[in-house]
Amino acid sequence: MSKFGKGEKRGMPALNTSSLPDLIFTILFFFMITTSMREVTLMVEFEVPKGTELEKMTKKSLISYIYVGPPTKQLRPKMGSNSQIQLNDKFATLAEVQDYVYQERENMKEADKPFMKVSLKVDKDTRMGIVTDIKQELRKSWALNINYSATSRN
Repeated sequence: MSKFGKGEKRGMPALNTSSLPDLIFTILFFFMITTSMREVTLMVEFEVPKGTELEKMTKKSLISYIYVGPPTKQLRPKMGSNSQIQLNDKFATLAEVQDYVYQERENMKEADKPFMKVSLKVDKDTRMGIVTDIKQELRKSWALNINYSATSRN
């Protein structure tokens, strides 16, 4: 008479899933931290020009963007193929640029207002006349710190 049963067949133990929720929440947390949400839905297409003397912008919360370029393919039948100005999520006219700058400035903290920058993301094939007109409107609204977006030539 033996103490241990030799005739019993042992099955495969069940998979331990007690740490699975921890793993899932860790992965979820990682993606929540590393993912940046798009703030603006682009309605214009633009390919920024290439440059050599580029600077990386810091403190992006102080930057307001103005997009200029031809409308996307879906909007071309309605808007045409000429360059359009996009402020936030809508097309705008030159007259609306000043109001946009004032609104963006009002949304900032009081200490950050003097450091506000306006970044122009302009398609490389856009005529300079519209860019000059935008710059004139920015001067009228005292937005004098202007940046042109570009990519490296490398």
